[in-house]
Amino acid sequence: MELNLSGEEAAFRDEVRAFIAENHPAEMRVPNPETDLSKQQMLLWHRILHQKGWVAPLWPKEHGGPGWSITQRFIFEQETSRAGTLPSLAFSATMVGPVIYTFGNEAQKQKFLPRILSGKDWWCQGYSEPGSGSDIASVRTKAVRDGDRPRLRPASPSC
Repeated sequence: MELNLSGEEAAFRDEVRAFIAENHPAEMRVPNPETDLSKQQMLLWHRILHQKGWVAPLWPKEHGGPGWSITQRFIFEQETSRAGTLPSLAFSATMVGPVIYTFGNEAQKQKFLPRILSGKDWWCQGYSEPGSGSDIASVRTKAVRDGDRPRLRPASPSC
């Protein structure tokens, strides 16, 4: 896709390119950054982006994001992809953070959003139900009376 960028958008693209050229560590320039880098290397780039205010490109300004336009977001994604940089920590910045700033209470926002942005908290998602893998919709439970109170137990006896 070829965009006709305004002068301001072209200047932003040039700023992103220059920032990456000057700040993306050489040791992180690997073929598959999502699998070839250690956690510490991933956090290094995360913290560099955080210092610049660019670690959560989709977040609104009031929650710690840059507050970019759709075109700026596209330019940033295009330039970081072109340079082969590691994308934002997927689960933290692109999934958990937006849920917290949209639906969380003020205490949750104050506690978790800065920690996600700084890289202090690293969120992930995992499923351990037999036969479910990442298909959480296939998880089954049942209530079993155990003494005076019912308790939920996995429907599968292998759990």
